[in-house]
Amino acid sequence: MFLGINGSEFIVLAVLAVVILGPEKLPEYAAQLARLVKELRRMATGAKEQLREEVGDDIADMDWRKLDPRQYDPRKIIKDALLDDFEDAVSAAKEAPAISHKPVALVRTVPLAAHEPAPFDSEAT
Repeated sequence: MFLGINGSEFIVLAVLAVVILGPEKLPEYAAQLARLVKELRRMATGAKEQLREEVGDDIADMDWRKLDPRQYDPRKIIKDALLDDFEDAVSAAKEAPAISHKPVALVRTVPLAAHEPAPFDSEAT
């Protein structure tokens, strides 16, 4: 029927409603539910019309199935994104110039005198 409720579950819910609400209040609540459903339908129709007025007739031709998020598999999206990044990294590595393996000259430090303070860089701290 609706919301995944089959006929037997609906009957059980109806019997529970009669028992809980009582036969006196049940018609009153049923009328309130009917008004609520009518109001929701009216609001949905108004929203559709307002959207059609603002967007134009292009919205009538739109294929809404392409925008349905249930059709996307997050595992596939992540896998594709990771493979794209990997392929980009491989292609960048192939295009990068080769690294030379020349020895680097080390900086020779001079030891401090006995009572000489360590150098201080005021901009670094």
